[in-house]
Amino acid sequence: MENDNLSNPAPLGLMGFGMTTVLLNLHNAGLFELDTMILAMGICYGGIAQIIAGIMEYKKGNTFGTTAFTSYGLFWLSLVFLFVFDYKDVWSTSPTGETLGWYLFMWGIFTLFMFLATLKAPRATQFIFLSLTVLFILLAIGDWTGNVIVTRIAGIEGIICGSSAIYTAMGEVINEQYDKTVLPLGEPKSSELKEESPKAEKSVDPEQKQTKQEKNTQDKKE
Repeated sequence: MENDNLSNPAPLGLMGFGMTTVLLNLHNAGLFELDTMILAMGICYGGIAQIIAGIMEYKKGNTFGTTAFTSYGLFWLSLVFLFVFDYKDVWSTSPTGETLGWYLFMWGIFTLFMFLATLKAPRATQFIFLSLTVLFILLAIGDWTGNVIVTRIAGIEGIICGSSAIYTAMGEVINEQYDKTVLPLGEPKSSELKEESPKAEKSVDPEQKQTKQEKNTQDKKE
């Protein structure tokens, strides 16, 4: 069960993921070269901030949030390590396009399963994980084939994915601050119905119990 007394760490994790994803994919789209700006964001905001958000989700009892934010935070750290160590010739063998493709493909499989876990979540969250799955697969294909066009398409798709995470994060912050829906996140109607039905049953049950008890006492008197 979630502890409602704690603040919501999801916007922190989503912003760390979203902003870093947009910046990296601006590079993939061909707007600028990879430099220390992206690497620093990958370590600090994409990596450490998401891990902190994952730990906070653990304190709230949110298994999905813990798994998602901690995993993607560590993904960003591992990706930066691959870039930096390759640049500094630390590894004895640098990762090839084939190995990087499999690295990204495995993250795509992981994200696909996480997407399936969001089917009862708001539509905005579903879009983030679905578009991220597509992004990983496109980047894997780009590395496997060495096709620059595929990487450019992946960059554009990644900008959309990261932007959706930023929108969702700000939607959660603004909606909570104003205590109303300012930025719609696509809350599923089915979940609202499920939340309302137990309340209705609880309000009817006491009356039904009283009528049954009255009938029983009348039968005993007769």
